[in-house]
Amino acid sequence: MKPTVSASTVKKHIKAASINRVWEIDLFRGVALLLMVTFHLLYDLAEFYHLPLDYQKGLIYYTGKGAAILFILIAGISSFFSTNNLRRGIKILLWGFIIYIITGVALPGSNIIFGILQFLGTSMILAPLFMGLPSPVLTVLGALILLAEHYTGTLTWPHNWLAWLGLVREDFFSVDYYPLLPWFGVFLWGMVLGQMFYPSKRSLFPHSPLPFHPLGRSLQFLGRHSLTIYLVHQPVILLLLYLFFLAVK
Repeated sequence: MKPTVSASTVKKHIKAASINRVWEIDLFRGVALLLMVTFHLLYDLAEFYHLPLDYQKGLIYYTGKGAAILFILIAGISSFFSTNNLRRGIKILLWGFIIYIITGVALPGSNIIFGILQFLGTSMILAPLFMGLPSPVLTVLGALILLAEHYTGTLTWPHNWLAWLGLVREDFFSVDYYPLLPWFGVFLWGMVLGQMFYPSKRSLFPHSPLPFHPLGRSLQFLGRHSLTIYLVHQPVILLLLYLFFLAVK
């Protein structure tokens, strides 16, 4: 006879798994993903369908930047949970280069040079070098990197080989650009948050009902599959927009 497992036991295992994953990190990553998808939808409407939407300033602009900052902070926090930041970083970095190649072929001129995936991959690879530093040092170092951009942003470089660092030629263009200066400073601040709030790598809210609420579960699902969704969301958005505008003609 097969042993039976009670519903209460299953629920306990699910709850333990949710807590062990630090459910709030998945949830906030899901929020960042929704903000990013919203920004890209509005960007596509402006670029490909010429709707009068200014995505370079105002609420739309800050939606995109808010998503990026949240992703970077979470990546910094999560670097303390990973057992192999080097492997994770190489994986993300390779996907970034694949996106660069696909975008260059599908949309000539729409370069993605050191976009968010390439930045995150590089930051994860660098993370072990900073892991042993105390929080005050990381905080100051992050602030210095952020401030350094005010200086490097005024420099005109004769080539773009140091675009990953933030040093570019005057005619440099990339539709998605997150150089180490200043954005690695945000990543380091994420590491500070990880040191401060997750030294035991456990959820700060183990008894909260939110991870079991339908909205909470949905956001966590998005957060757990953020890379896959990131890789496919733009083709899906463009296909849906094409079908929509084709239907309303």
